[in-house]
Amino acid sequence: MIYCVVPQALADELYDKLADYYRDDPHVEVIIDRRAQGGTPGTHPSHADRRRRRPKGSFPVIEAPVGE
Repeated sequence: MIYCVVPQALADELYDKLADYYRDDPHVEVIIDRRAQGGTPGTHPSHADRRRRRPKGSFPVIEAPVGE
């Protein structure tokens, strides 16, 4: 499946045209991006802040078997 994503700000202008253009292609779906837009750069949490933290402690060394 291929998604043709139209930004919400351009939906009035582009959605109907693109949906009509891809109407006969069963592998393409035209959708409107309704996620929140905007904000000031730098005010959103970074991706690193959302990652799971590494467990504390040490881990044993794992050595590969000889000959493999």
